[in-house]
Formats: sequence, structure tokens, C-alpha cells
Amino acid sequence: MAELNLHGFWYSPFTLRVVWTLKLKGIPYNNIEEDRYNKSLQLLEYNPVYKKTPVLVHGGKPICESMIIVEYIDEIWPHSPLVPSDPYERAQAHFWVKYADETFPAFSALFRSIGGEEREKAIVDIREHLRVVEEHYFHDENKFLKGDTISIVDLAFGSIINIIATLDDIIQVKVLEAEKFPHLLSWFNNFKNIPIINENLPNHEKMVDSIKSIRQKLIIS
Repeated sequence: MAELNLHGFWYSPFTLRVVWTLKLKGIPYNNIEEDRYNKSLQLLEYNPVYKKTPVLVHGGKPICESMIIVEYIDEIWPHSPLVPSDPYERAQAHFWVKYADETFPAFSALFRSIGGEEREKAIVDIREHLRVVEEHYFHDENKFLKGDTISIVDLAFGSIINIIATLDDIIQVKVLEAEKFPHLLSWFNNFKNIPIINENLPNHEKMVDSIKSIRQKLIIS
């Protein structure tokens, strides 16, 4: 098998999607940890457009953007498929992955907020976005978002919910209230308790400390 290298950042939700994919499929790879503030020349060469992680390098050829990478891996190594084979189901999965990523501007606003109206608006925006998922995507009989097996939609939302839950502990505001999102939180508990997912979650305390430090510097500046 051609050499497989992953340039990533340890708590990045986007890197996490790729790590989970590789681990779920049992694909060996070399992890190359990047410093988000001092990116390697290799990373800048492999991703000259966005200059960010993750980048998967397969046999010397770079692939950028988390979900493009996930789909690439799923096509090259088709066992334990994550992307639906049915064209309609695949289109639906792409829709919800895109919707998951549209949560990030509100998350970024919450991360940067000091308090007051700015914070409240960011919380409302996140909750409104997730309310749509809670009301229109879940089925009570499903363990995961598309039934009994993990799909790319689980990876997309799992990485987002994980970082939102971390921010809850940093800003001391419960964005994901159990009474508002019972199905979403039940799904996330099922998802994160899968051994491979759980074993490859970033350390929560370390993640809280790191993000808190970055946020304090940002607020001071």
C-alpha cells in the first residue's frame, strides 16, 4: 500500500473526521501533527489555497478538505462504507454534511464573544441550527443518524457536537440543553461510546485548557 500521511491538528473537528474514518476502516497511517500557528512548509506546499489542516497525502498526492478526504478514503477502501451507495441517499447525506458545516460561523461567533447580546445571538443561532436536525432528521428507532451503522453524517455532526460540548465548559453556558435536544444528545452519547470513536476523542480536559487559553488571548488582544 502506498504511504499514507495525515497532516492534522489534534483537536480540530475537521482533522477528527479523517482520524475517525481511518480508524473505523482499520487503515494504518502516519500522523503528522501540525502547529496551527507555525505550519510546516510541507503543509503549505500540499494545501497552498487554504493553508490549513487536514491534508491526507496518499502516495505523495495530497487531498484537502475533511469531507472530500473522507469520501476519498471511502472510495479507495470500500469496506465498512460510510457514504451511501444509493444516489438519493448519497445526495441526502451530502445535504446534511453541508448543513452541519454551516454551524461553524455561529460557533466561531460564540467562541469570540465576551458576553451580552453578542453571546446570546450566537447561542440562539447554534440552537436554531441544531433544532432543525433534532426535528427533521432523527428517527426514534435509529441508533445513528442513518440507522444502525455510522455514516459520513455522523462523522460531520459528531465532530461539531464534540467541540460545542467543550465550549459549554469554557463559557459556562449550556448550549446543548437536554430538554431542547433529547434525540441529538442521545445520538451523540451512542456515537461517542463506540470504542473506536471514544478512543480517538481528544482529551477533554486538555482540549478545554487549550481552547480557553486561545480564547483569553483573543479577548485580550
